[in-house]
Amino acid sequence: MNILKVENVSKIYGKNEAQVIALNNISFEVEEGEFIAVIGPSGSGKSTLLHTIAGLEKPTNGQVYFYEKNMYEMSKKELTILRREKIGIIYQFYNLIPTLNAEENILLPLELDRKKIDKEKFDNIIKFLNIDNRRKHLPNELSGGQQQKVAIGRALMIEPKIILADEPTGNLDSKSSNEIIQLLKKANEEYNQTIIMITHNLEIAKLADRIIKIEDGKII
Repeated sequence: MNILKVENVSKIYGKNEAQVIALNNISFEVEEGEFIAVIGPSGSGKSTLLHTIAGLEKPTNGQVYFYEKNMYEMSKKELTILRREKIGIIYQFYNLIPTLNAEENILLPLELDRKKIDKEKFDNIIKFLNIDNRRKHLPNELSGGQQQKVAIGRALMIEPKIILADEPTGNLDSKSSNEIIQLLKKANEEYNQTIIMITHNLEIAKLADRIIKIEDGKII
């Protein structure tokens, strides 16, 4: 079943001589449980595409469908709820709250929504990520790889329909990068988690089920 459909999406910034075409008539579909890597050089439009899929940046032309519902026909409130409940986002620089420990960062989205915390599920996730002994550590007491694991845990905790990972290894050394990618792959295989990952690293992209290559805003 299709979870996501990107249909003839273009994103244009500026006008006339200052015009920049970040995305140029992009179309593709994503099946439930797929692990897709979007690869391309810096400035190719990868992050703009991810933000458009996440409902953070409205396309100039085209449509994005989430389970056949047009995301950009939703109200701002509906779109916010969709992102909060159905879309997990993992950033290159983790986006953790520095004054909250690892456990608090992972549980924060549920706390903000005043949802009941499933402690058994939380325990399973931090064991899956191998950060059980770091649950009370603040972000500045964790390595980059451990911080990214916390970010992954935060995304998994909401049971998203899809995870969008924007250069999740871009700020890590090779050992930590490999560990993070293997965790994402394991989440895909064991939890049937749908993942779209942005990367510029072809070797990392090869671990995905499918690779979409972008250059100058176009799928090539």
